[in-house]
Amino acid sequence: MQAPGFSADWYRAITEFADGLPSWVHVVAEIGTDAGLLLFAALFVAGWWRARGGTDQAMILALAAPFAVVAAYLVSEVSKTFLEEERPCRAVADAANIVACPAPGDWSFPSNHATIAAASAAVIVVAWRSMAAVVLPLAALMAFSRVFVGVHYPHDVAAGFVLGVTVAPVVVLVMARLLAPAVEPMRAWPGAAFLLGPSPAFLDRAPVPAPARAVPGGIAAPTAAPTAAPSMAAETLPDVMSGTGRDGHYPPA
Repeated sequence: MQAPGFSADWYRAITEFADGLPSWVHVVAEIGTDAGLLLFAALFVAGWWRARGGTDQAMILALAAPFAVVAAYLVSEVSKTFLEEERPCRAVADAANIVACPAPGDWSFPSNHATIAAASAAVIVVAWRSMAAVVLPLAALMAFSRVFVGVHYPHDVAAGFVLGVTVAPVVVLVMARLLAPAVEPMRAWPGAAFLLGPSPAFLDRAPVPAPARAVPGGIAAPTAAPTAAPSMAAETLPDVMSGTGRDGHYPPA
C-alpha cells in the first residue's frame, strides 16, 4: 500500500517541527506515547471498582471493556498484514523520527497505538460517561504522538482512531446484551463476591425502623419488642388503682 502524498507532506512537516524542539520534549513524547496506555489500564481498574457497587449492566460493561479493546486491536493488526504499508521513517526521505523506526515487516497502516487508545476511550465513555472529557482528548493526543515521534503517517492514526471508536463500542454493547443476565446469579456465588461486588438488590435492603410510641414529655420513642406473657405471680398482685385483688375482695390487712 502506498501512502497518500498529502499524508506524507503532513508527516514531514510535523516531524521537522518536532525535531526542532528541545530534547526534553522528545523524551516526554517518547515516554508518553506508551505511558498513556498504562493510564487507560488504570482507568479500566477504576471503572471495574466503581461498577462493584452498581447495576448488573454497569458491571458487565466494565468487565467487557478490555475484551472489546483487544477485539479492535486484532482487527487493526489483521488489516496491517493485508495492506502492508511501509513505515514513514523508512519510506520518507530524510525522515526526522524521534524514536527508533520499527523493524521491517511491522507495517504502518492502521496505527495499533491509535486503535487501542481510541478503543479504550470509547468503551470507558460507554461505561462511565462523565470521563469523556478526559479520555477522548487523551486518546487523540496519544494518536497524534505517533506522528510526532515519526513512526506513523497522519492517515495511519486517523484510520486507527476511527477503527477503535467504531469496533470497540459495538463489541462491548453486544457482550453486555449477551452476558448481563448472568451477572446477578453470579453475584450470589461466594467466590465471585469480590470480582462482581454484591447485588444492588442486597445493597438496597435497609433495616425497617420500629414504629414510634408516645412517651411523657412529647418525645417519641421506638416501640419496645413484645414481652413474654405475665407470670403467675404478676396475675395475683392486687390492683393498686382499685384497692382490690383479682377476685374482687380486699386483701387482708
